[in-house]
Amino acid sequence: MKMLVTGATGKLGTKVVETLLKTVPASQLAVSVRNPEKAEGLRARGVEVRQGDFDRPETLDTAFAGIDRLLIISADGDNETRIRQHTNAVAAAERAGVKFIAYTSIVNAKESKNLFAPTHQVTEEAILKTGIPYSFLRNNWYLENEISSIQGVLAGAPWVTSAGNGKVGWALQQDYAEAAAAVLSGNGHENTIYELSGKLLTQEELVSALGTVLGKEVPVQQVDDAAYADIMKGVGVPDFLVPMLVDIQKSIREGTLEIESNDFEKLLGRPVTPIKEGLTQIVNGISQTK
Repeated sequence: MKMLVTGATGKLGTKVVETLLKTVPASQLAVSVRNPEKAEGLRARGVEVRQGDFDRPETLDTAFAGIDRLLIISADGDNETRIRQHTNAVAAAERAGVKFIAYTSIVNAKESKNLFAPTHQVTEEAILKTGIPYSFLRNNWYLENEISSIQGVLAGAPWVTSAGNGKVGWALQQDYAEAAAAVLSGNGHENTIYELSGKLLTQEELVSALGTVLGKEVPVQQVDDAAYADIMKGVGVPDFLVPMLVDIQKSIREGTLEIESNDFEKLLGRPVTPIKEGLTQIVNGISQTK
């Protein structure tokens, strides 16, 4: 049986592949990457490296040939770009006769009003239309998404948010990666949907946990969207990114990530990494890169 992971040199993809290699022979694993040079380390370990570009469907026909089980990791970019790329990938999987597709989606994708949900709604629908057995890994929020805010706190800044009391199911990318690896390499995941959320927390609750990890009080500055945008510009966030960051805060405030589930534990066979432990890992990672 041959498995393939797309986007295998990205942050999540790298963790998925490393997790798989602990239990799956390298000869059963292939990766599809836009730039194969970045995956030389995997090739050296016996993983088959294939060139695949979601914007060049003809490369995907070769990349997905002979693959039984496929993990499509959602691409980066705006919704329009991602919808085009994901649709190309799903169509190529169908042409190649792939027998199972796992896909990293977003929590509550079908009903969600989250700014990123349109991409995932279209992609899930495209996968369903193929009739290929599937598993939708509906990921909540990566704790790593907060690295820049944590760096600000370490530099003495307050935690700034316009998310109000909106709750988020933060979890480490490693937990999401292990869940994806379990589904790709395991049995009995055909035609399943997993809502993958950590414990639901407000910004204040997250920051309180961060304060415990740092051994100091971290002030939280709750502002409106306009003030949040001004503060982001003030700390050097590029203008084109500011509206997206404001929309993320708004999506959280409106409760689009408030999805509770124990699906993580089902797939991991253990509880999700506790938030303080996750924050400790991130803080240690930041201090090591200084």
